[in-house]
Amino acid sequence: MTRLNLVLLLAVLASALYLVNVQYESRRLFSALDQAHSEARRLEVDNERLQVEKRAQATPSRVERLAIAKLQMHTATPAITHYVNHGSVAAATTLVPGDPASGHAGSATGAGVP
Repeated sequence: MTRLNLVLLLAVLASALYLVNVQYESRRLFSALDQAHSEARRLEVDNERLQVEKRAQATPSRVERLAIAKLQMHTATPAITHYVNHGSVAAATTLVPGDPASGHAGSATGAGVP
């Protein structure tokens, strides 16, 4: 009988140790899951902030301001606009490609002339 009691006691102790191990692992996994959820929420907030920042960076007024400040670009005005008439296009097509006298050094096919 004492042998049976000893075997049952060892079984109860093994079961208790296994239970403690399972509870510890469960708590550790729950903590990792909670941290993952917190990280996901932080990334969502960060993504929304970056989307708002991206929309703010692409506003037309900001693009125009940067074009003027950094690229020295100017808005088109009639004073600096050059208009091409149909007659000047026809004159350009009469140039002989490859002829140094005509001032045109294009290809013999005239592919670059409309």
